[in-house]
Amino acid sequence: MSESVLYEAPGPRAKLRARYASAVTGLVLLAAFAWVIYRLARAGEFTYDKWGPLIDPGNENFAPLWTLLGRGLVNTLLAAGWSILFSLVIGTILALTRVTAAAWYRWAVVGVIELLRGTPVVVLIFFAYQALPVVGLDLPVMWSLVIGLTAYNCVIIAEIVRAGIDSLPKGQSEAAYAVGMRRGQVMVSVLLPQAFRAMLPALISQLVVVLKDTSLGFTISYPEFVQRGETAIENLGNPIQLYLFIALIFIVINYTLSKLAVYTERRLSRGRRSAATEEPESAAATGD
Repeated sequence: MSESVLYEAPGPRAKLRARYASAVTGLVLLAAFAWVIYRLARAGEFTYDKWGPLIDPGNENFAPLWTLLGRGLVNTLLAAGWSILFSLVIGTILALTRVTAAAWYRWAVVGVIELLRGTPVVVLIFFAYQALPVVGLDLPVMWSLVIGLTAYNCVIIAEIVRAGIDSLPKGQSEAAYAVGMRRGQVMVSVLLPQAFRAMLPALISQLVVVLKDTSLGFTISYPEFVQRGETAIENLGNPIQLYLFIALIFIVINYTLSKLAVYTERRLSRGRRSAATEEPESAAATGD
């Protein structure tokens, strides 16, 4: 029998109490859910007038509503795509700069990273929206959102990539230097690909954050998904239904990205295990 070294295994009475507690908690949650459903039904939130524009193609508001929400979703994905691209590129450059910077100017790189990390993302969005026209850069509103999201998320990605580089064994770089590779080649060809593989789940999780943060675009009147939903709510008067639908769409997209991270990590792990098993076999065959 294996015994836990961290805590004492529960006895029969403790297991029975845990079952009772779980059952009571489940009943309480079920009762709370039923009460919420009852209150919503009493308030008329399950009527056709509330749900018809979302689910009935024959409803007069169905086509205009879905057209409005579809354009908002496209705007959200467009802003998120540009923000993710710029954040990855600039974040990688910042990470490499911080790792390879000389001591006399490393403080400037660290200062920029810490400044942007400590600033709320909505402040960066407002700053880009208000400050850029003052200096003569009158950009479309989408780019104010992209610049704000990029400024915040690029430094987060920079820290993720730097942590991935620092986690690698020093023998990786020493072996590369031993075969005559220069410092830049070691970083780009040896360390950076391994750091991305090691930190891929964290990177994709941060990309999910970027996608969710595009909803802050409504603060500068960018017609993204949430802002288009609020416009529809003002005309249809069904906030619960539309906010539930918007949340569901975000959950589906973010869940897909999360599963992509898990799938990619498993594929990479399987590839590393296959390479590790093939090396001894090839060495044995060469020895024979």
